[in-house]
Order: sequence, then C-alpha cells, then structure tokens
Amino acid sequence: MLDIGFSELLLIAGIGLVVLGPQRLPVVTRTVGTLLGRAQKYVSDVKTDIQRQMELEELRKVKDTVSNLGETIASEASKFESEANAVASDVSSSFESDRDFQSVYDQRAGLYIGAPSRSWAQEQADNRLRDRLRARLRKRYLVKRPKD
Repeated sequence: MLDIGFSELLLIAGIGLVVLGPQRLPVVTRTVGTLLGRAQKYVSDVKTDIQRQMELEELRKVKDTVSNLGETIASEASKFESEANAVASDVSSSFESDRDFQSVYDQRAGLYIGAPSRSWAQEQADNRLRDRLRARLRKRYLVKRPKD
C-alpha cells in the first residue's frame, strides 16, 4: 500500500517523538496502526466486492450464452423434426405410389395384387386346403405299387 522503508519509518518515529513527546507517542501510534488496519481491511473488502461483481457479470454472460445456445438448439431441433416429418411423408407417399407399380401377381400369396385382401379365416382355410392336397398327393405318389 505505502512504500515506506525502514529508514523512513525511523525518521517519522524520531519526528513524532520530538513533536508529540514520549507520553502521547504510544497512544498515537496505536491509533494510527488501528486506522491503517481498518483502511487496509476496507480496501481489501472493496477489492473482493469488485471481484465478485466481475465474476457475477461473467457468470451472467455465460448463463446468457448457454440460454441462447439452448434456444438455438431447440429451434434447430424443431426445424429438424419438421424436415424429418416432411421426408417421412414424402417417403410414405412414394411407397404408396410404388405399390401401384409392383408386379401384378404376388408369388408368395398366389393372388393378384389388385384383389381385395383376404381375412385371417380365409387364409387359414386356404392353408388347410393346401395341406390336405399335399397329404393326398404324398399318399398317391409315395405308395409302393406292385410291378407288372
């Protein structure tokens, strides 16, 4: 705080001893020391308050940056969601249009695509009929016939 060397301090003490006298000098030095201690404490308190305010300002700036970043991310996410929904609707509409251009005959089901869809009961009845025909054909062709 004050750049006072030892020799300067002795000079001030000598002048104080001559001016104030030996009886009042200890009281004055204690009072001056107390006042200087309070002044140093006040200066350090002011410094810490200023540092806290600067840290708070920095934290507010960081908070604002983070909140702005959050808003930006939310807006980008909503844009991405709307674009994804648009792409999904385009893809589903293209699949719908591609179904019309598939081969006319579905090999797996054995039906024409344009035919109305069968119910579960109809499919089960067809499966049972197919299984009975297979069993009958197996019996017919797997039976050992006597040779003529």
